[in-house]
Amino acid sequence: MRKLLITIDGPAGAGKTTVSKALADRLEYNYIDTGALYRGVAFEARARGIALDDDAGLEGMCQSLGLRFIRDAAGVRLYSGIVDISGHIRSPEMSMMASAVSARPAVRRALLDVQRRLGAEKAAVFEGRDMGTVVFPEADLKFFLTADLSVRALRRHRELEEKQSPQKLLDVKKDMERRDQNDSSRKEAPLRPADDAIMVDSTSLSVDQIVERMLDCVKKKIAGADN
Repeated sequence: MRKLLITIDGPAGAGKTTVSKALADRLEYNYIDTGALYRGVAFEARARGIALDDDAGLEGMCQSLGLRFIRDAAGVRLYSGIVDISGHIRSPEMSMMASAVSARPAVRRALLDVQRRLGAEKAAVFEGRDMGTVVFPEADLKFFLTADLSVRALRRHRELEEKQSPQKLLDVKKDMERRDQNDSSRKEAPLRPADDAIMVDSTSLSVDQIVERMLDCVKKKIAGADN
């Protein structure tokens, strides 16, 4: 069966991570969380005392940064060198810092090469915000997953409660709205659907329903390519 390169973009809280993992599992593809790479850069910048608008400092750091994904029994983990930083990059603070560093050209250039190397052999699902527009404009299938802001905020609020990092729902919604604005208005690779992206509104759909819809698209794509 032909192997595809699939991208899933969209705003925070739309369900990208859950859906991307589920789709990759069903297809037996690699799952790449590109947002985690930017969170990793933000984590290391804070640890090293580098300001998020210090382009020279960020560029120098990225050139020597050893971010990599390793799959184990717990799933896919992000390492910086030999240190597993997966448990340190999912806080609201890291979300906002990741949004800030993702707007810096030096950071985007550094991670662009990393992401393209990971996708060279296809058979992968890439989750992010500019996968279908900038990183892989030639991707075989592009999805843009979105949902109503209130629904997205509620989902993220529940995630934070489960991780014992509770926040007020109103604060979560405000942070998400601010991040949406930052991501969609930045000059470098703004958040937007690719012209040929398949739009999926997850507001009233279950994960299984979304994945089944995407699998139908995958099957049609493969069938069309084989004819």
